Amino acid sequence: MPKIGELVLLVSPKGKKYLRRVEPGADLHCGDGIVAMQDIIEADFGTIVRSHSGTPFRIYRPALPDLLRGIRRQTQVIYPKDIGYICMRLGVGPGRKIIESGSGSGGLTLAMSFFAGETGEIHTHEAREEFMKLCRKNLDWAGLGKNVTLYHQDIANGFLTGDADALFLDVRDPWEYLHHIPAAVKSGAMLGFLVPTVDQVSKLLYGLEKGPYDEVEVCEILVRGWKPVPDRLRPMDRMVAHTGFLIFARHQEQVDALDAYKYMGTRERKQEAARRERLGLEPLREDVSEVEGGVRGDDCAEEPDTACEE
Repeated sequence: MPKIGELVLLVSPKGKKYLRRVEPGADLHCGDGIVAMQDIIEADFGTIVRSHSGTPFRIYRPALPDLLRGIRRQTQVIYPKDIGYICMRLGVGPGRKIIESGSGSGGLTLAMSFFAGETGEIHTHEAREEFMKLCRKNLDWAGLGKNVTLYHQDIANGFLTGDADALFLDVRDPWEYLHHIPAAVKSGAMLGFLVPTVDQVSKLLYGLEKGPYDEVEVCEILVRGWKPVPDRLRPMDRMVAHTGFLIFARHQEQVDALDAYKYMGTRERKQEAARRERLGLEPLREDVSEVEGGVRGDDCAEEPDTACEE
């Protein structure tokens, strides 16, 4: 049975969803009638309560996506389809310390707080005080945020905590703050970024290749639903498509000894030559294909993960 102060999700026969906090006298008034809060209090999750007009409503315990859809918004929020991958790539969980910047309305902050549990730590920075307050209000509304520390801080001046296991930036020009990251995270920490346009991705990639960053990944996540009709199964007419580009990297100092063992086919040589030219480094030595204890270039016709056969 729902407890006083707890959030419940009511779903009408038409699929319309209502998030309500269990408080005496806080009846739900909607187009399908009035649902008495006392009936909700006395019901079990997964059962039905009826409005005064007899319309049945399913009563559920809200899931994380329901909470994300229910928060108050003054900024664009990150979609659940992106949040799931972000939290996985950053390793958000118990005992982990995560730094975030660009709290906004607190959608990602709320999700990270959920996944981090009692022993995890989320440290989020927001330059605008009104957004910081909204983020805290949304965390309190969802019954989360005890493991979250909010900072009213423009990260142009650096981060207010350090020794983090991972870091995520949802800011307009993340390349401007890359120089602050090494002091805020552990060596080998995972980093994530969200930007909406390709030119922002390019600028960020130029910044990341200057180091100390490696294992760069760029992706976008598209979700297409299917109509769940067994004898007429086909995709939905609409889909949640591009909402932003996700960029991930690892804080990692450049090690020349490791670079010597990288697979260097024709394409990789051209890419490396262009990178060196951009960074003003010495040109790639085209005549060197062998390195100590390994092979390089055309000595191995297989893919990088495949060993050469004698």
